Amino acid sequence: MAAYDPYDFANRRHIGPTVGEMTEMLQRVGAQNLDALIDETLPPDIRQAEPIEFGRPLTERRAIERMRAVANKNRLLVSLIGQGYHGTTMPPAIQRNIFENPAWYTAYSPYQPEISQGRLEALLNFQTLVCDLTALDIANASLLDEGTAAAEAMGMAQRVATSQADAFFVDKDCLPQTIAVLRTRAAPLGWRVIVGDPFRDLDPGKVFGALFQYPGVTGAIHDFTGPIERLHAAGAIAVVAADPLALTLLKAPGEMGADIAIGSMQRYGVPVGYGGPHAAYMAARDAYKRGMPGRIVGVSVDSRGHRAYRLALQTREQHIRREKATSNICTSQVLLAVVASMYAVYHGPEGLKAIAQRVHRDAVRLADGLTRLGFTVEPEAFFDTITVAVGPFQGMILRSAVENGVNLRKIGEDRIGITVDERTRPDIIQAVWRAFGGTDLAYDEAWPEARLSAGLARSSAFLTHPIFHMNRAESEMTRYMRRLADRDLALDRTMIPLGSCTMKLNATAEMLPISWPEFSEIHPFVPEDQALGYAELIEDLSQKLCAITGYDAISMQPNSGAQGEYAGLLAIRGYHHARGEPHRDVCLIPSSAHGTNPASAQMCGMTVVVVAADPQGNVDVEDFRRKAEQHADRLAACMITYPSTHGVFETRVREICEIVHAHGGQVYLDGANLNALVGLARPGDIGADVSHLNLHKTFCIPHGGGGPGMGPIGVKAHLIPHLPSDPRTGEAGAVSAAPFGSASILPISWSYCLMMGGRGLTQATRVAILNANYIAERLKGAYEIVYTGRNGRVAHECIVDVRPFQKSAGISVEDIAKRLIDCGFHPPTMSWPVAGTLMIEPTESETKAEIDRFCDAMLSIRDEIRAIEEGRSDRTNNPLKRAPHTVQDLVGAWERPYSREAACFPAGSLGMDKYWPPVNRVDNAYGDRNLVCSCPPVESYASAAE
Repeated sequence: MAAYDPYDFANRRHIGPTVGEMTEMLQRVGAQNLDALIDETLPPDIRQAEPIEFGRPLTERRAIERMRAVANKNRLLVSLIGQGYHGTTMPPAIQRNIFENPAWYTAYSPYQPEISQGRLEALLNFQTLVCDLTALDIANASLLDEGTAAAEAMGMAQRVATSQADAFFVDKDCLPQTIAVLRTRAAPLGWRVIVGDPFRDLDPGKVFGALFQYPGVTGAIHDFTGPIERLHAAGAIAVVAADPLALTLLKAPGEMGADIAIGSMQRYGVPVGYGGPHAAYMAARDAYKRGMPGRIVGVSVDSRGHRAYRLALQTREQHIRREKATSNICTSQVLLAVVASMYAVYHGPEGLKAIAQRVHRDAVRLADGLTRLGFTVEPEAFFDTITVAVGPFQGMILRSAVENGVNLRKIGEDRIGITVDERTRPDIIQAVWRAFGGTDLAYDEAWPEARLSAGLARSSAFLTHPIFHMNRAESEMTRYMRRLADRDLALDRTMIPLGSCTMKLNATAEMLPISWPEFSEIHPFVPEDQALGYAELIEDLSQKLCAITGYDAISMQPNSGAQGEYAGLLAIRGYHHARGEPHRDVCLIPSSAHGTNPASAQMCGMTVVVVAADPQGNVDVEDFRRKAEQHADRLAACMITYPSTHGVFETRVREICEIVHAHGGQVYLDGANLNALVGLARPGDIGADVSHLNLHKTFCIPHGGGGPGMGPIGVKAHLIPHLPSDPRTGEAGAVSAAPFGSASILPISWSYCLMMGGRGLTQATRVAILNANYIAERLKGAYEIVYTGRNGRVAHECIVDVRPFQKSAGISVEDIAKRLIDCGFHPPTMSWPVAGTLMIEPTESETKAEIDRFCDAMLSIRDEIRAIEEGRSDRTNNPLKRAPHTVQDLVGAWERPYSREAACFPAGSLGMDKYWPPVNRVDNAYGDRNLVCSCPPVESYASAAE
């Protein structure tokens, strides 16, 4: 390999250790040089023959110039297309302090509640907002988008309904993309989707549930109380897809009797962004809470009895229940849910209602003007959307609208849909009138008479909690957001060494373009000639990802890693059906696989057959072969992760692929660990047919506290016909609501590739492997490294065994994790894939100093355990058992057998820059026994410590 230029952007920004530090680390691990270490780690038969070549990497300045040139190819018109996507205004204070703040966007999922109290409070606000708007009992902390939320609601309805029917009814006035996603989700599970008029075509006795749109895509507003009562009489479940802004003026779904409500919170301050990312919502009746997908934030107490937040009911989740799970941890959009919740805090109920009233007035003004021009406008009652009959003049009017700077929605061949929004102003309404021929129509400032159905006007209060009535001076808002951020621990403060959830640098230069209007304000359904910049970006990024992976095509539609798994398995399913082999439905999955794997296989209607692991943690190839032969007639696929979930490069991966192909199956290779492959080996060359790529891991899109994510899939040529289809058609095949998923965050990954170049990407992989082996070597002796591969090397992560300490000192893996918080670190992945262990992944972004600080902390903790083992420290009252420690532990009586200094300032804690967790250890069991999932009343805060 050519000498690496230490002055490339890759080394100065994304790669932590300097060249000199790498030399020191290589000496410690006993490798002659970096090339030698890689040769000792990877099996030679998987190494790619040719290096990745993207041309010379761009500097930050050049990359930003390139991004600006591409952004300028997008034509930014006013889009009144609607169809679930609306213009909105993110308050600048939220944009600067949340959306563009690394304290918020670099955080991990809040599985360690003591260091996640800020985002957990923001998510509790989100859940309260959703419960209040929908008048339902419990809400989750967000889903991916409205289409997938509807699909999740359909699955939930089937689980909880007493009806034994196999069909789901869908209102014909639902969003077309939602209907497409529902059809895709239903087909593998054998459910029928019936689309029709809820008041004429619904037969409650033949369905397990129904979905109603409120307001409908045509603008119609209906009271669904009657159809819902008939569904309940037949043991079926009622789901309402509701616009959350309209709900400030309209009767809530829960007041109609709905069991579940879903929708998108996009218009609560989240940019439309060519389709995403946006936070969907789901709310339900309390009786169905254990059947609800997604994360739920709950209220508990810490060891002092103080109020603390945590994720509730985690036993529903797929990392625990696998294919039997009702919840998937990869189906949330935390950062966008936080933005939406802050938008509600910023405006309060009065402000939200005022926005809704202004939107409705503008829609009425627009409709009245078109009526004066002689057009037939429907419906009679509406909120923000109207449908105009234009006959043969449709094409001319649509073209005229574009000439006037406005996009409208084509409906059939003779109608046009128009949706106004928060950003609509008089000049926009006049531009629409001009498009319809009303060049002389004057705008009237007088308030028109409302066109909402009188019987559907909202009478119930919402957002009564004081948090939505705080002083909304910007100083107070900014301080509130800062206080919440200070309670969390994110990448801007410390290393997050999570195995299998690569937490690497999200460079500022990569993040800048996602705030530009040319990317953030493009509607996903604009004409193609208005999104040429996006087309160029997506095409070039796709080509680069194909070069990296060895695949022939990429679909950008899946908007999470779990969605990528699902889309990849659907492609395999489609391939078998196209070949006349629909009976192939068995999926072989190793016992160590990600919990999402069996959950995704089950969603595709596949039967999961678990394959054993050998004593070294590798796939037991002989067991794999036996099961492939046993199920040869039905074998559809296998799902493997490479490098393995145990952090090693298995040497027989090619053989596994050959076994599957020999028995008629396809190979799905999970891309979660691609950070150990880029530039060194390509899944498509190893023998895989399809992989999902976690752009929020390997390709630098930030985790955002648990979303946004992107999980595009790469496929070999024979699977291209079975990639996800365009959701706008309403036909089965789409897996997400937007054609390119969360397109507005793709500039991050593209910028990363442009600034790294092929050599930089390869060097990042090599250094990730070096950093992991350095940690393994430094911790060796104090801790057992559970699995190693060739020559005793690990891949990009290593598993540390702490199980012996339970017996020797009464110390659990959780005790060590919480003690690491005292040291100022986010704990590594706990008890996965091996119970009672810690899986550590440093990534290439971490400097040697930070890695050494982490190792020093781990060695110090081992010394504390040794003190317990030797009787020098109490077995039940010691720094590990009482961790984490807060500022409150510095004051008051101290009756513990260890010092305050030992408690609060262990190795690695950075002295004056120490992170102080806001709460002591959280009581998880208490939170599930006393489930509270919305903002408690203020008076209850005083009783929390009693």
